[in-house]
Parts: sequence; structure tokens; C-alpha cells
Amino acid sequence: MTTLATTTRREPLSRGRVLREAIAIADEGGIDALTMRRLAQQLGVEPMSIYYHVRGKDAVITGALDLVFEDVGERAARATTPPPPSWQDHLRTRILAAREVLLDHPWVPRALEARGTMTPAFATWVDTNVAVMRSGGLSWDLIHHAMHTLGSRQFGFSQELILDDPQGADGAADPAQAAALGALMPNVQAMLEDVVHEDEVGTLGWCDDRVEFEFALDILLEGLERRARATG
Repeated sequence: MTTLATTTRREPLSRGRVLREAIAIADEGGIDALTMRRLAQQLGVEPMSIYYHVRGKDAVITGALDLVFEDVGERAARATTPPPPSWQDHLRTRILAAREVLLDHPWVPRALEARGTMTPAFATWVDTNVAVMRSGGLSWDLIHHAMHTLGSRQFGFSQELILDDPQGADGAADPAQAAALGALMPNVQAMLEDVVHEDEVGTLGWCDDRVEFEFALDILLEGLERRARATG
């Protein structure tokens, strides 16, 4: 009589598996808990095995961010199919969908702010938001300010337009990756070309935090005044 041993087949190590496990670790303990040693332990492999798929912690974080924003994009696409009747409703729905995803990944804002990395999925997310506002007739200059204001609300920091020195998938500067990201962001590129021409002091990319803070504050105060008049 032959006895067949029951074995549990573990998913082969792959880039996707590494990144999914990295997200799980960061979700549980924050970005500081994500180390290559911890990641290897959770995967049940030697640390060097990970480097065949993702070259170091920077690349792991970049890849993990991209997976999160793939989820953001998919969630937003489902929530806006069919498209809402106005650009305001469309953008509001997209941002609320993103919030639902990011609440599950509280480490993302800190990772974005600290790393300054524009991943492909994040680039597509940003560019689509710009396109939605442009469809409503907003000027490029107003969209530029709005992106800072909305980014502050979504992510908790104002420099969400991470457009300087785009990095490659492995965390290193990569001209080819920068060109690829540019192709993913035609609306952002058009906005930048227009605003740069009007920006005599050349602050774009190193935007004046005080200016953007005051713009967001004014928008909130103006909105509160309108609400008060409507309900008074």
C-alpha cells in the first residue's frame, strides 16, 4: 500500500510575492518594520534570494507603492463607471475611492514624502486627476495649485507632485524610466509646460510651500463663507 504524504505547496518566490509580503509587513508595523531580513523571514527564504527579484529595500518600497496605486486606480475606475455627471463629482469620487484604499496602508504617505518616487501607477493616478479637472475647463495654473491642495488632503503633505528626477523601478535614477513616466503623464506634462512659462522665479518642482498653503487656506475659507451664506 502506498501512502501519499500531504504537502503544502508554497507559491514560488517571485517579484509579486515579495512585494505583496512587503505591503503586509508595512501595513502591520509601518515602513520601519520593513527590512530585508524581516521580509526574508516572512517569505521563508534567505535574504539574498530576494535580490534575484527586487534589488534592495528601495526597490521593494517603490514596487510596493506601485502595487498600492494599481489598487487605487482600479478602485477609482470602478467607482466612476459610468462617469459621474460633473467633473467635481468625478474627482470627488476618485479621491474618496483612493482614501478607502490608503486607509488600509497608512505607511504610504510617509513613504511617498520621504522617497519622492513617482511610480507608473502613481503617475497614471495623478495624470488622470489632472485630466478630470481639465475636462471641467480649469486653467493649467489653477490645476497646478489644486493638485497641491488636494494632495495635502489625500496624503497629508503638500509636495505630492513628485516630478523631479524620476527614479527607476529599482530606486535609482533612470532616464528611460523618466521618459516612460512622461509618456504616462501627458496632461501633467502639458500643465508643467504652461505653468513653467508663467513662473518667472522658476519654483515649479520646488514649489513655494507658503504660496500653496495660503492657496489651500483661501479655498477653505471661501468655501466656508459660501456654505454660511447658503445656510444662513
